[in-house]
Amino acid sequence: RSRAAKVGVLSGDALVSINGNEINDVLDYRFYLTECSVELSLLRGGEEYRVSIKKGEYDDIGLDFETPLMDKKQTCKNGCIFCFIDQNPEGLRESLYFKDDDSRLSFIHGNYITLTNMSDKDVDRIIKMRISPINISVHTTNPDLRVKMMKNKRSGEVLSYLSRFAEAGLTMCGQIVLCRGINDGNELLRSLSDLAEYYPSMSSVAVVPAGLTKFRDKLYPLTDFSSEEAGAVIDMINSVGDAHKEKHGTRLFYAADEFYLKAKRPIPDADYYEDYPQIENGVGMLRSFSDEFGMALLDIEEFAKKERVSRTVSLVTGVASYPMMMGLKEKLAVLCPEITFNVYKIVNNFFGESITVSGLLTGKDICEQLLDKSLGDELLIPENALRHGEDVFLCGMTVGELSEKLGVAVTPSGSDGYGLVEAILGDVI
Repeated sequence: RSRAAKVGVLSGDALVSINGNEINDVLDYRFYLTECSVELSLLRGGEEYRVSIKKGEYDDIGLDFETPLMDKKQTCKNGCIFCFIDQNPEGLRESLYFKDDDSRLSFIHGNYITLTNMSDKDVDRIIKMRISPINISVHTTNPDLRVKMMKNKRSGEVLSYLSRFAEAGLTMCGQIVLCRGINDGNELLRSLSDLAEYYPSMSSVAVVPAGLTKFRDKLYPLTDFSSEEAGAVIDMINSVGDAHKEKHGTRLFYAADEFYLKAKRPIPDADYYEDYPQIENGVGMLRSFSDEFGMALLDIEEFAKKERVSRTVSLVTGVASYPMMMGLKEKLAVLCPEITFNVYKIVNNFFGESITVSGLLTGKDICEQLLDKSLGDELLIPENALRHGEDVFLCGMTVGELSEKLGVAVTPSGSDGYGLVEAILGDVI
């Protein structure tokens, strides 16, 4: 039994306060629960009662709530010209049309927030609780341009919160979604220079290209970066990053892998990415994956020399990562010649061919493009193409449905290079 159950707390009770501090959401709950002695005020059937619990400083007391946040998610109040959700086709799961901009999810799940849903009171609370890192979608430090890009009159003024967080010594991670002809060029240089002033509070900044699907009718006219333009973006980011590294010992600014692919440039070595602070934003993801794959092959090298088990396995990947996957295929062939490893490039017809990342592949496209292909014993799919914790693609098709249509076992390939090697070798290891 939990500590709360032992003192008589029952399912259906409502938590009002901890040690006299009103509890409005999960941040309040976690912050005020750190005391070693807590008095809970609760409601049962409209009647208030109190219980006391002794515990370790960071021990839980066993309370679960109706929702993880203890109330509804805060919806986004912006109308960003590059919003990916606005570019979704009709007929997808309802949850895919929900726009969240909830600071609490930034701390709990690492979501990026725009700050426009926050008030001075919210900022005061974050500073009081010393909550960080704070993941912030900056996009531009030009207040007027930020209003134009986000279509929210508050989006310029809330940039002042960056200074407040920095002065309080909190850690921030920044993100810039770059739109061609809007916040690039001199505007990007301004943003990078301004954000550098917040170092060391601003710990890293990723610059990623806006994702543009084919469903942009009646939306703000945006176009993709050319190869030359993507190269110019990389050069600017690296120029500022190199200068910052020389002065402070850390790069701070990083271009997403997509810019290197668009520019047809090689992905930098691992040292460039330091400790991969922006890998969740697609910064260094391909380098990390490739290096992990290589290290996993070294781990099984001696074992693979002894085993001679034939196996045929296929992998689907997006257009962006296809060249890398073909390189990994060659490495595997040298070490494990008995493994036939097919790599199939899937063009994203569902969202449009300009969407090239594996995480946005759909079961529909995979199925249509593999129906006449030889898939062998098993088909591996990118784990990040599925909804987190589920077996459903963005199009609504399940892994089981895809397996049935293609007549082959379908398995998520893992989230890193080690997981992919294990999935390819299967029972061999």
